[in-house]
Amino acid sequence: MKKILILLAMLLPVMSATAQSKTADVKAIEKQVDAMVNSWNRHDYSDMKNYCTEDCSWVNIVGMWWKNLKEVQYSTQFYHTNMLKNTTMKNKGVFVRVINPTTAIVQFKSFVTAFTTPNGEKIPGSDDLALLVFVKQDGKWLMAAGENVVIDPFAQKNDPVLHMNK
Repeated sequence: MKKILILLAMLLPVMSATAQSKTADVKAIEKQVDAMVNSWNRHDYSDMKNYCTEDCSWVNIVGMWWKNLKEVQYSTQFYHTNMLKNTTMKNKGVFVRVINPTTAIVQFKSFVTAFTTPNGEKIPGSDDLALLVFVKQDGKWLMAAGENVVIDPFAQKNDPVLHMNK
């Protein structure tokens, strides 16, 4: 019994440190998502290198696929200079799932205000959902990939999960 207590006493600090590092990692990732939101609201993506990897990729809501930081930054800035310059984004929630010490999956829900497309179509404000992949490089969490979709409020009413036995 004494050996078990000694073993538990030795393991407890290790388990506690692991839990604390996950909390620190989650907080660090949430700060990076906040940095993305801040870039959006400033309409300035010159700081994107601070929260994205050099080889990051992004698929936008209409299926355009940008395959490195240069393309992601250029294209995102292009749309913010032209079509999205009067929009704002609100962070509505970040769910972080740490897969291993250097990889995390993030679901990020936001609200983006209305905008007008280049052909004059008025797009109302919408809730959006992004799936982001973060990797830890040199002790810093960076986005390696992302894709976002507009949440269709009408389709949400028909989500099969709403009718699932729980």
